[in-house]
Amino acid sequence: MKLPIFIADAFTARAFCGNPAAVCLLENELENDTYQNIAKEMNLSETAFIRRLSPTDNFAQSSCFGLRWFTPASEVPLCGHATLASAAVLFYKMSNVNFFKQSVTVLFLVGRHSGGVYVIQVQKTMLHEYFLLFCGIKALALSVFLRSFCLLAQTAIGDTLVQDIQYSPDTHNLLVRLSDSYKRSFLETLKVNTENLPHIENTGKVKGLILTLKGEPGGQTQAFDFYSRYFAPWWDVAEDPVTGSAHTILSSYWSQQLGKKQMRAFQCSRRGGELNIALRPDGRVDVKGAATVVLEGTLMV
Repeated sequence: MKLPIFIADAFTARAFCGNPAAVCLLENELENDTYQNIAKEMNLSETAFIRRLSPTDNFAQSSCFGLRWFTPASEVPLCGHATLASAAVLFYKMSNVNFFKQSVTVLFLVGRHSGGVYVIQVQKTMLHEYFLLFCGIKALALSVFLRSFCLLAQTAIGDTLVQDIQYSPDTHNLLVRLSDSYKRSFLETLKVNTENLPHIENTGKVKGLILTLKGEPGGQTQAFDFYSRYFAPWWDVAEDPVTGSAHTILSSYWSQQLGKKQMRAFQCSRRGGELNIALRPDGRVDVKGAATVVLEGTLMV
């Protein structure tokens, strides 16, 4: 069996920056072991699998697709950057006609395999840039953290000064805000111990660690409202370069802290990535970013 396979860098307009994701186009469902083996072979933080839901349409004509995401270790319930990468492949490589119509969106239906049914809408807004809307996914609420999470944070970042810790029960992510006394360069160079985190927290309550820092809106040529880094060793991903799904949590937190509904964010990984965020009145999150296809090939299965 021959499957079209691509790699696209998401949340960047430049190749070799942002967050790379593999995108595999399917005519039919695969065996679960095959999904996982392909993700292992690609060895990226996520591999997305797109399947046409209408058998009469081709990839250039369809406006509705099934979408699944796999890390090298397991399937995950949501992945923003791999969704953006999937949209880039459909537009640039499949010439999907729906991206040329401003009034039409391409829908990714995510269902039983990811633990919940919802719709992700993606619409092209301008050259090399997409409008990524998590439709039906609201800015995720945070709750009071447990004391045991303090040990987890201390293991990860040592004696680094912490200003706030919050927990997202919906996504099992722990948000750790560093002291406002730190600058962006500190977060970028901070050595984070991820190896021991799954051993310290093995109850399933935490599946991801978000480190975040208040931005410096007036002090840089390119101003950002907040910075972040994301770690998920529980999913066999030590550090994710740019994480769209984590920004559903970050957007809620920083909107409350800054009193803003529109924000510009930068994820401070080695590759780096920029995201423009807007919170709608109904609580949904719009995340806007660029994507660039860097590889095209055929997978022999």
